Amino acid sequence: MTIKLDGRIVKFAVGEDSAAPEAKSPAPDAPASEQSAKGTRADGNSAKGAPDGGAPRSAAPRPSADVIQMHEQLERPEELVGATYKIKTPLSEHALYVTINDIVLNPGTEHELRRPFEIFINSKNMEHFQWIVALTRIISAVFRKGGDVAFLVEELHSVFDPGGGYLKRGGKRVPSLVAEIGTVVEEHLVKLGLMERDEPDEIQRRHIDEIRRKVGCEDGQFPAGAAICARCSTKAAVMMDGCMTCLNCGDSKCG
Repeated sequence: MTIKLDGRIVKFAVGEDSAAPEAKSPAPDAPASEQSAKGTRADGNSAKGAPDGGAPRSAAPRPSADVIQMHEQLERPEELVGATYKIKTPLSEHALYVTINDIVLNPGTEHELRRPFEIFINSKNMEHFQWIVALTRIISAVFRKGGDVAFLVEELHSVFDPGGGYLKRGGKRVPSLVAEIGTVVEEHLVKLGLMERDEPDEIQRRHIDEIRRKVGCEDGQFPAGAAICARCSTKAAVMMDGCMTCLNCGDSKCG
């Protein structure tokens, strides 16, 4: 809209807009039932979750604490639970004692977990002190990293001694001392439920019992002239029906 002025503008001032709508006056008090539905009682106080003037609802359940997972920044508790295993080899007159300590995560909850945290190896024999300390520190670091640590067993079992390893009691050939440490780690992980032991099933067990009866070694003592099985590394392979057959695991060259 255009306004025509007949004279000069001497001064001007800003005033209130007469066209602005008037401030809304507060609405009249709503019925108590309506205010209750909106969360406010007639007296003006809050009534959280009180529909239709009823009793207030109970507070929402608090979220449970975060589940703690294994990670490398986790601080070591003052006390840990664990187990110590003895390794006696023909390589030394002194035994090795392998201690694996576990940490319990989320104790007392449905998310409680027990995981390996650290490993120590002690012996009076100081010949292998340096590499044993290095090995335990690396394994402990892998434990604290979290995740699946079962791969350590396969890696340790794959270490071979240039001297050919040694035979344990019962005729089992061990490729190296490191591999036997891997067997200890495997045993501990099986106890924690982190690994499953590779054992013959019921059908294989019946087959093994049958071939042992044929040879006459049902007491578990394998023949003195048995060869080392390529599959289980046990000195229990004998010639049966023209095929080398293992009396420990049932492996046969003839299938």
